[in-house]
Amino acid sequence: MHFPVFDDFYQRFLFLLPFVTNFSPQDRRFTYDAPDQWQFDFPQCGGPEQSPIAITAHKVIPIGLPPLYFGLYDEPFDQLLSIKNNGHTIEFSVPTTVFGERPYITGGLLRGFYETMAVHFHWGSSQSKGSEHLINGRRYDLEVHIVHRNIKYSTVEEARNYNDGLAVLAVLFKVVRTSHSFYQPGLNEVFGSLLHLTEFNSTYTPAALLTLGSLLGTLDRGNFYAYKGSLTTPPCSPAVLWHVFAEVLPISHQELPKFWQLRDRRGRPLVNNFRPLQSLEARQIFQRSPFHEYLWI
Repeated sequence: MHFPVFDDFYQRFLFLLPFVTNFSPQDRRFTYDAPDQWQFDFPQCGGPEQSPIAITAHKVIPIGLPPLYFGLYDEPFDQLLSIKNNGHTIEFSVPTTVFGERPYITGGLLRGFYETMAVHFHWGSSQSKGSEHLINGRRYDLEVHIVHRNIKYSTVEEARNYNDGLAVLAVLFKVVRTSHSFYQPGLNEVFGSLLHLTEFNSTYTPAALLTLGSLLGTLDRGNFYAYKGSLTTPPCSPAVLWHVFAEVLPISHQELPKFWQLRDRRGRPLVNNFRPLQSLEARQIFQRSPFHEYLWI
């Protein structure tokens, strides 16, 4: 299989040097009670290039980033999803498509091809918003992360050791008070599963065969912010090339409270599972939109 490569762009805008670090296994327990304490068990959480961050439109660098290419995103999976309450979030592993391969992305800040591995969610509570990233000073109600692994690394664990190892797509949602049914078939299946996932470690399998693209609905996939960052949960590896979509999708006011009914491993309400904002330091945030396409040569 042959794919286009954007070498000239990367030589100008992306400098990726591999680094190897030791970190505690990701399956060690952590809570959102005191995220500032994570660094004592997971040292990288106190290191540089951490996520999430606040994105301010007038401070970003508008350049002609290549568009993201969504390979196999709109092809059906070859099996049903198994959605799980893992005590920190709702998540599911991404299966292969009917073509025998997982969906993948390239383009944007990515030098190479990144295979989709998993999807998970971050939310707040009835008293607070729950997105991890802020856009123009605003925190939104929900954030979805689609996690990808650079195909040159064999596993996510290996990829976490390199600063080009992972790519995450982030989609933010805001509550809309309407009875209108939004065209988000994949997300609607996930939202409909939440009532079956109240207890820690519970799983549920929706009956519909889905595509990964159905999670994005009518999202403008060509308008996004991009920057170098980290995982937002321990071990907080600074191995992520983030692409945060500028368009904020709607979620019904009837759907969001379903997240607040979930329970963690201690039987407590699973709410406010977002990490506090991290320092931008000297990092640059790029933006691609259709208005910037002419800059990409």
